[in-house]
Amino acid sequence: MNPEPTILIPALDEAVNIREVIRTVRRTVSADIIVIDDASTDATAAIAREEGARVLPLSLRLGAWGAVRTGIRYANAHRADIVVTMDADGQHPPESICDLTAPIIAREADVVVGSCTGRGSTARKLSWYFFRKLTGLDILDLTSGFRAYNAAAITALMTADTALLDYQDIGVLLALTRAGMRIAEVPVPMCPRANGHSRVFSTWWDVLRYLVITGVLCLSKWGMPAVREVDS
Repeated sequence: MNPEPTILIPALDEAVNIREVIRTVRRTVSADIIVIDDASTDATAAIAREEGARVLPLSLRLGAWGAVRTGIRYANAHRADIVVTMDADGQHPPESICDLTAPIIAREADVVVGSCTGRGSTARKLSWYFFRKLTGLDILDLTSGFRAYNAAAITALMTADTALLDYQDIGVLLALTRAGMRIAEVPVPMCPRANGHSRVFSTWWDVLRYLVITGVLCLSKWGMPAVREVDS
């Protein structure tokens, strides 16, 4: 029997979308659904509880990666075999969850990225190209948050250095690569946001900030030895 995945959904003010996201996941796979509420000011947490999801409420806003890592710590403490991370805005199709977990179940990969290279703005695509050249990562969709991790990858993300990341994409992939994790990429469709807009690529100023922070990270920190595990 294949292991049941744990679905981690970081959510910030997603009351409009979270109900349908949870319901669609439940219709698609048998899974433990964890919503990490990133200090929302709306009814996100209440709606998630109504739909039967387990909610991890954050008292301070940690951002997407901080919320995801909170969920990964929970999954690690509960010895989850496979974790799938997906957005709360309806962009990531639950129908593709099995495509992400299949290479892990087949022991062909430790981490699987759901890739949709046709999505996004010119700014996003330029940033992908820039960081592929800078890091040497052979991954087409560097910013996809639709990912699956096995138990070894979950443990690798519990090192102290990953707690300092601002974003959940390139720094996480570099940390996993340095830890010897095998990373695969599978094509998936992605839908436009049902409501709202990207919080990372919404303006050119946001893009510039992302480029600077991630560029400094790539050029400095990731040449250092890995920090060993400190979280429990």
